[in-house]
Amino acid sequence: MRRRVDHVWTVTGEELGFASLEDAKARLELLLRIGAPPEPLPPNTAPRPPLHDLKGRTPGDQFSVLLRPTHHLAAWVLNQLYLALPNPDRNWAGDCQTRNFHTRMWEAQLLAAFREQGLLVSQPVDSPDFHIQNPLGGEAWVEAVTANPEVPFEHVNAPRSAPPTERDALFFGPAAVRFAKTLGSKLQRGYDRMPHVTGKPFMLAVADFHAPASMLWSREGLIGYLYGEGAEVADDGGRKVARTTRAAHLQGPSAFPAGLFANADHAELSAVIFSNACAISKLNRVMVSAGAEAKGLRYSRIGRFFDRRPGALEGEPFCLDVASPEYRGLWPQGYEPWSAEMEVFHNPYARHPVPHALLPEATHWFEQDGERVCTSFYETSILWSETHITDLDQPAPRLEDFLRPAAP
Repeated sequence: MRRRVDHVWTVTGEELGFASLEDAKARLELLLRIGAPPEPLPPNTAPRPPLHDLKGRTPGDQFSVLLRPTHHLAAWVLNQLYLALPNPDRNWAGDCQTRNFHTRMWEAQLLAAFREQGLLVSQPVDSPDFHIQNPLGGEAWVEAVTANPEVPFEHVNAPRSAPPTERDALFFGPAAVRFAKTLGSKLQRGYDRMPHVTGKPFMLAVADFHAPASMLWSREGLIGYLYGEGAEVADDGGRKVARTTRAAHLQGPSAFPAGLFANADHAELSAVIFSNACAISKLNRVMVSAGAEAKGLRYSRIGRFFDRRPGALEGEPFCLDVASPEYRGLWPQGYEPWSAEMEVFHNPYARHPVPHALLPEATHWFEQDGERVCTSFYETSILWSETHITDLDQPAPRLEDFLRPAAP
C-alpha cells in the first residue's frame, strides 16, 4: 500500500505464492517505490478533504481541543484513522470539525478496534456504517450511534455529572432512558430489512455523551435497559453479597419497557456494542502507551479495575503512568489496545446471532443455561477511568490523592 495524493492509503500491489520470506521482501522493496510521488486518484474519485482544513467553518470546542500541545498525539492518530476509513460519509470531516465530533470519533475508534482484531472492514453502502468480516467467515453489519443530551451543552470543561445515588436509578433511571431513546430511534429505521442486511447479523454500537463525563457511570444503565436487570448489595447472614434486581419499566414519565433483550420482540438486533472509553483521552493513551514521544508531559490514568475475586462487590482502584512498564504490561501487546474496553451485549433471542469469534478480543455478555455469563479476552478490565495530563517536572498524581475523603 502507498499514499495517494490526498494521503489516503491505496493498494498498489497484491501478490501470492512466494517461495520464501526473503523472496517476498525483495519483491516488496520494489513495490514500495520509496521516494516516488504519491499515487494518483482513481478515475471519478474526489480527493478526501483534509481534516485540518476548516474551509471557513467555525470549529467546535471538542475539535479545538486537538490544537492543544497536550492533545497533538490524539489529533495525529484521529487524522490517520480518518484517512484509513474505507469510504467515509462525504460530510465526515465537516461533522468532526463542528457539531458531530463525538459520533465521528466513535466511528474512528470502532474502525481501529475492528481492524486490531483482524477484521476486514468495508463501507460499501451509506448505511449501516460498517460491514465486518473475519477470516473464519463470520460477518455482521454495524451502525454507530451516540447517546446525546436532550438539551445540548458544551462538553469541554463542563462540571462532571454525578451518578444517581439510588441503585435502581443507576440501572433504570436517566441513563437507561437515554439509551432507550437512542437505540429505539435507530431500530425504527429498519436496517434489518435492507436487502444487503437481510439474513445477516446486525449490531448497534453505542457510546454515551448524554451528560458531562456520564460514561464513567452510565454502563449500568445500558445493562438495565437491555436486560431489565440491575444489582444491589444485600446482607446474607452478616455477609455482603450481590443480588440481582429486576424491573419491567424504566423510571420517569415515559415508562419505557425495560429489557430490550428480555423477549423476542427485537430479534432483528443481534447485539449491542458498547465502550466506556470513547474519548480524546483514549486516543492519547494508545499513542503514549505504544511509545509515542510525550514531549515533557505525563499521562496518568486513574480508575478501577474489575475485581475478579469471588464475592468482590466493587472495583480495585489504580493510578498509573500510561508510559510506565507497569501500565504497558497490563496487556499482552505491551500497549493499551483499542478494543480493551469494547463490550458486546448479545441478544439471546437474536434471529441471526453474532459469533463470538467475530470480535475475539471484546468482552462478551450472553445467556448460557439460563444465566448471564461474561467472558473476557484480556485479563485486565477497567470499569471506569479518567486521564490526567501533567508536566513531567511536576509531582506525579498518586492514588492516595483520589482516595482521600473530601473535607467536611
